[in-house]
Amino acid sequence: MAHVADTIFALATAPGKAGVAVIRISGSAAASAGAVLFGELPKPRMASLRILRDKAGHRLDQALVLYFPEKNSFTGEEVIELHLHGSVAVVNAVLRELSDIEDLRLAEPGEFTRRALENGCLDLAQVEGLADLIEAETEAQRRQALRVLSGDLGSLAERWRQNLIRAAALIEATIDFADEDVPVDVTPEVSSLLDTVSQDLATEIIGVDTAERIRTGFEVAIVGAPNVGKSTLLNTLAGREAAITSEYAGTTRDVIEVRMELNGLPVTLLDTAGIRETEDHVEGIGIERAKQRALASDLCVFLIEGEDTPDFEPRPGDLVRRAKVDRFADQKDGISGLTGQGVSDLVSDITSVLSERAARSGIATRERHRIAMRRASESLAAAKAVLALGADHYEIAAEELRSAIRALDSIVGRVDVENLLDEIFSSFCIGK
Repeated sequence: MAHVADTIFALATAPGKAGVAVIRISGSAAASAGAVLFGELPKPRMASLRILRDKAGHRLDQALVLYFPEKNSFTGEEVIELHLHGSVAVVNAVLRELSDIEDLRLAEPGEFTRRALENGCLDLAQVEGLADLIEAETEAQRRQALRVLSGDLGSLAERWRQNLIRAAALIEATIDFADEDVPVDVTPEVSSLLDTVSQDLATEIIGVDTAERIRTGFEVAIVGAPNVGKSTLLNTLAGREAAITSEYAGTTRDVIEVRMELNGLPVTLLDTAGIRETEDHVEGIGIERAKQRALASDLCVFLIEGEDTPDFEPRPGDLVRRAKVDRFADQKDGISGLTGQGVSDLVSDITSVLSERAARSGIATRERHRIAMRRASESLAAAKAVLALGADHYEIAAEELRSAIRALDSIVGRVDVENLLDEIFSSFCIGK
């Protein structure tokens, strides 16, 4: 990554033909670069129509121009935005012209956002929220990403941090006056502060699993014997021929996945191999994969025929349906992927189970957050244990609190994040 003093530019919208294309310029030379292209700067944060010209004075395009002064932009630097006609030729011509201006260079992936982080406009959790928002495909993903991007996780971590700083200050004050007669016992207030933060951490740690599922997608496995109608049901749910269907047992020999959205939630449907005893080595591998994938999924839909029972014990929330209800109309909880009978009820039940789980999601969304919160929680547990031993051990308790504070600081990027930055920003496109 080049030094932050460089002025960078890039196309901020998707490449290719479009109605409008946006080119962003950020850095100390942004205003002077704008002056080369279009002359007088518009008033801050007020769009103005300008003619863009090349170095020979030839017209490049007519564009809306926005100017953001330093400390009043996304990156915290001086920023110019050029809203051009979305022609590939126009965009390329303007980019070529910018590349010829001294002190300007093309931005690297995620560099605008990285500058926002380095200049204190975003914390690391907000950067991750922005990455999730860009990738969001469903309503639940959008809402969750916006919570993180708006700073909710950072605010929560800061509240915990302030409580722990208060607790550490009380302990250290007691240590400082250990040789004097201190009339106030700080232990009750310190214990109360530690209990409050510990309880909050426990709640958030539990919620990370569901939050991660909202971010990456819930998995729903369709499980049953061969030729019970799993692939037909998957195709009906997907609205297309996603899986091969035939009357021959063992057609599906691997796990087939179809992504879809249910009530705003991202869901991956898994069509698994039919579970049965087989001497076919390849089919046996598919069956074993089916069992493993089903057990690892968030929800299983068991399809059974007649008086059969599920191939393994359903978990809480799993659903059982009697297959081929079009042939046996009197079956309770029947379903038919062929006619669609019972499919809407199944979708409703899947949605209900997953929505209930999604409601328990926390603000923290990543394994990195979980690890940091666990470290903080473990340090708090150690601090409480030492605190109970009396004032002679307060120095150890204070150090444990400092460890907990450092763990919380890593959530928002105050410490221990340099090794993460390249990985995080590699997921961003150029221009963001």
